[in-house]
Amino acid sequence: MTASIDDLLRAAAGRHGDREAYVEPGGERLTFAEWDTRSDALAAALVAGGISTGDVVALMLPSGIDYAICYAAVARLGAVATGLNARLGPREVTAILDRARPALIVHDPVNGPPLPRIGMPVLTRNELADLYSRPAPGSRRTPPDPSAPVVIIWTSGTTGTPKGAWFDVRNLLASAGSSGVMSAPGDRRLVATPFAHAGYMAKLADQLVWGITLVISPVPWSAAGMARIMREERITVVGGVPTQWAKLLDEPDATRLPDLRVGIAATAPAPPDLVEAVAARLGVPLVVRYAMTESPTICGTEPSDPPEVQFRTVGRPQLGMEVAVTDPDGRPVPPGEVGRIRVRGGCVMRGYWRDPERTAAALTDDGWLLSGDLGRFDVEGNLILVGRAGDLYIRGGYNVHPVEVENTLAEHPGVRRAAVVGRPTPVIGEIGVAYVVPADPAAPPTLAELRTWTRDRLADYKAPDELVLVDDLPVTAMLKLDRAALRVRSAADRVPAPVDQQRG
Repeated sequence: MTASIDDLLRAAAGRHGDREAYVEPGGERLTFAEWDTRSDALAAALVAGGISTGDVVALMLPSGIDYAICYAAVARLGAVATGLNARLGPREVTAILDRARPALIVHDPVNGPPLPRIGMPVLTRNELADLYSRPAPGSRRTPPDPSAPVVIIWTSGTTGTPKGAWFDVRNLLASAGSSGVMSAPGDRRLVATPFAHAGYMAKLADQLVWGITLVISPVPWSAAGMARIMREERITVVGGVPTQWAKLLDEPDATRLPDLRVGIAATAPAPPDLVEAVAARLGVPLVVRYAMTESPTICGTEPSDPPEVQFRTVGRPQLGMEVAVTDPDGRPVPPGEVGRIRVRGGCVMRGYWRDPERTAAALTDDGWLLSGDLGRFDVEGNLILVGRAGDLYIRGGYNVHPVEVENTLAEHPGVRRAAVVGRPTPVIGEIGVAYVVPADPAAPPTLAELRTWTRDRLADYKAPDELVLVDDLPVTAMLKLDRAALRVRSAADRVPAPVDQQRG
């Protein structure tokens, strides 16, 4: 019989009840026993208030202990939890709530996302403490159907209106079983991504199975704070998006840590120089995990992989997952040839919430998830990401994949971070505009230098045509590179002819 979240939480509390489950730096700490007791009491209160199996409960709370208790309470009573990122705007929040149709919203009016006037029942954060202290019935609940929804996780919306990928408990257990080097008994893991992100919401069973302590990164996130917490809380494993890792390396306090055993770069491709720099500065491997909201586990590198695999690929499919690279007709392409990535396995979502049309477009009848990512396999079966199909631009009839150019630019000693977007132009169709954060703002690279650097390593048509120097690159609410914002800026900054460089 498939274990429920209720089963897993009771078992975790029984095995290591006094172990910390959550730590808010400088604030509250919660043991597994306390997590079990408080979420059980809250679940009973929610049932008494009319929440039943299958109802959606929206969590509009900051990442923290209250969020974790609410998520566990909703999941263990058989309802469906969904989280809204605090960085979302009113229009995005309204669109998500219209799609989710929650029976209840748990809201923090101070630190949560803005609450639109939609007439839905609301439980405020300051009411939670009283509900935690109420006695729970104490009887075991009837396990919900293992195929029933447990959680809805919203995409970042970089391609339009956010979509709600929903998962059942079997998905969450599959993720726990395929975590590999990312999870070990008694780990202390620093969570630097928002709790509404798949990196937390899809990993609930993983934490319970392995008895992992989650140390919550403060908001707003800062690289200096991350470095300090890793040392003070004796962090053993830490995950973050490549943007966060790059900023961490800029900190003078980012040095070798005796307790840290592995770092994880997830949600977006990691530039090869970043993987190499983390190993050199922190003395630990930075394994790369390729994942997406719709499948929070797909591929990964391993610490034992040779440098050319760690620095140039996203590794091989993780346990229980299949990955294929196909042509437009869905046929597998040979190693070395670029195609569309598709994924199949226990971690793949069951569908998009209340969205049958987009579900049908994303999932095939035989279980493949069709991603918008492009990639190729090397001869040893490692996956190399090329970019997203929508990011590709065509220069003079030739396809250019921005990620390939960005990785090449990132290897230049004068470049700290880089992003490339295509911009329409007469005659040749599109040109490449490179937005570069220089390693030394006082001595930035020139366009001529970067064009030569790129042409020495890639086809000449892939070299950027324009260079814009920036202090930082824009990111989405999920901390991914915001290419849409760069495209808008590129169109606004359009100049009559290529220039050597601009400052922005």
